[in-house]
Amino acid sequence: MSISSKIGNKGMFATSLFYAIVGIIFLVLLPMNDFAPHVGLLGIFSLVTAYGLLRKRAWSFWLVIILFVSGTTFALFMIYGALANAYLIALGMIAYLILTWVFTAYTAMKRNALEV
Repeated sequence: MSISSKIGNKGMFATSLFYAIVGIIFLVLLPMNDFAPHVGLLGIFSLVTAYGLLRKRAWSFWLVIILFVSGTTFALFMIYGALANAYLIALGMIAYLILTWVFTAYTAMKRNALEV
């Protein structure tokens, strides 16, 4: 049995993989940001969301919405603060912002695929 046959919906798998990677990155960056609580919360919420999407839980949609709002706010503040001297951070935050919007829109379109 191949891996692609085990993965039912490749788009939802990609979405959960995105949130898992983002969660791990935020938790790795936590000590580098002097243990900023918002970075840790975004990391934990991202990992829980990845689990919920992978298991097709209905509550994960609401976590996606929470991460959309908080992630967008976080990314916009980081972009504003980093444009003056840290272009690589600003570029990474722009990529995070765009991917957050894309995967939120995809999850909203596929909301019926999640179990109740």
